[in-house]
Amino acid sequence: MTFHHYQFDSGTGTAHTPLLLLHGSGRTEADMVPLAAKLAPGSMAVAVRGAAPWEGGFAFFRRFEDRSIDERDLLAQASSLAESVVQIGVARGFAKPPIAVGFSNGAIMAAALVMLFPRLLAGAVLFRPLSPFATDPDTRIRETPVLIIDGRDDERRSPGDGARLAQRIARMGADVTHHLLPTGHSIGADDLRLAREWLTRLL
Repeated sequence: MTFHHYQFDSGTGTAHTPLLLLHGSGRTEADMVPLAAKLAPGSMAVAVRGAAPWEGGFAFFRRFEDRSIDERDLLAQASSLAESVVQIGVARGFAKPPIAVGFSNGAIMAAALVMLFPRLLAGAVLFRPLSPFATDPDTRIRETPVLIIDGRDDERRSPGDGARLAQRIARMGADVTHHLLPTGHSIGADDLRLAREWLTRLL
């Protein structure tokens, strides 16, 4: 039995690398389900719901009133989510570890999973992330491929948030690709195109 509610799409290519879809704050797993077909048609996909109730929906971790990350909660939630991902993979017959696709709050959680559990994921696509931790974990990521896509006009991020995360996880050993698009916080057509192209070599 898993700790997280999720939606599952069995896809058509069971040999493909599965996708793990993580939504933004105040949302649900249903928001991410359509992305699977747009990014990797035929791949298995699991859209997971965050465990923290937040603003009428859910999030993967809590924030303080000033919007800063509650790192203690993030660590606890990341550990619980990692256990759920392993259990889902066994139950659904994943042939290989999944690639996380996270947006906003979900992208921060996906980055935390990459940093904390280097064998859990085959890679990660991070739309509009920022660094999960003030001090990075003492972990080697072993060249895990990570794609980071930022919005230059993102009103919910400070300039350089994604670039700083890219530098930090690259220092930990990840194989990082970083793009800055002339857009805001939402995922757009250019995000999807870049992510599809990047995913092709991994699936």
